[in-house]
Amino acid sequence: MPAPRIILTQKATHTLMRPTHIAAMAALTAALTTMMAAAGATPGAAVHGADTAAWADRGRLRVVEWNVENLFDTLHDAGKRDEEFLPTAARRWTSGRYWRKLTDIARVIATLCADGRGMVDMVGLCEVENDSVMHTLTRRSPLRELGYEYVMTRSDDERGIDVALMYNPFRFRLLSHESVRVASRDHGLRPTRDLLYARGLVFTRAGLDTLHVIVAHLPSRAGGPAGDRNRRLAAARLWELVDSIQGRRPRADAGRGASMAADMSRLAAPKRIIVMGDFNAGADDAVFAGAPLRLTDDAGARGTYCYRGFWQWLDHVLVSDGVEPSGAAMVVRLPWLVEENRSYGGDMPRRTFRGPTYHGGVSDHLPLAIEVWLR
Repeated sequence: MPAPRIILTQKATHTLMRPTHIAAMAALTAALTTMMAAAGATPGAAVHGADTAAWADRGRLRVVEWNVENLFDTLHDAGKRDEEFLPTAARRWTSGRYWRKLTDIARVIATLCADGRGMVDMVGLCEVENDSVMHTLTRRSPLRELGYEYVMTRSDDERGIDVALMYNPFRFRLLSHESVRVASRDHGLRPTRDLLYARGLVFTRAGLDTLHVIVAHLPSRAGGPAGDRNRRLAAARLWELVDSIQGRRPRADAGRGASMAADMSRLAAPKRIIVMGDFNAGADDAVFAGAPLRLTDDAGARGTYCYRGFWQWLDHVLVSDGVEPSGAAMVVRLPWLVEENRSYGGDMPRRTFRGPTYHGGVSDHLPLAIEVWLR
């Protein structure tokens, strides 16, 4: 099986764990193993291809999307504005705080894997800094027991923020992946995150076929009119990519040498597509006008992000024909992910920082989880 291209930078060897961190990680790994065994799951099963449930529920996938808010390591990336997330910066982003955040992220995903519904098959992550972070999350955190692989973008984003897809290689066999650039600079705008486009083989109800997965993190609303324009530009690029996968129009960056036979094969059958990410927009926003996919939001839920006491749906999972949700996307509200909102009442996500002050939470967004069937 071809493996994703993983480039381990020197940074991965420099962000070291102290003995107390190692002990805490070992204790969590043991606890998660016990939880999964109680739920009837074997953490190492996916690694060895012994996940017999894969045959019983062929065509079923569990998908999670999560903006993990500034998942930086503790070392500077040359050419990127990541100085505020260094041990010597005002935020004092130390290895202890970094490892605590990694462990908490792993805890959420592993808890979902142990809830009796089966292993999470793919996780779309927003706001991860680099390959070193993803290697550490999948190889050195408690998630190493679950055998996840990953691919990610290498964007022009000034802070070095990227998106990633973490996946179970025995449920999604990666065929290819690419970073799809949003042409922000060509329009006089600040560069933003690339779109991550991955293709892989999956079991559908009809047999083995291709699944197309896109992870997106559209520009923030904080940029005023320029930010709105950049977000619309990124959304247009996303829908253009989806249309090209579906065969409705050629890729803008495609070469002219594509054969007529290849074009006809693309049009022959509907494509199974999942798009997920932080859109920085609600379902009624203009970025979704004319979107060629279906939203899966739960209209009765409060959303994934809370601003001044108001919950909003900024994160979304969209699907094409041939991808059938078992229900609406569910907001994951584990107890340690939320806290009391003392300013506006109710509750809110428990963030890593409140302003410049370390708060010890995980993220300002809550994860989304959905189960889909591939027809």
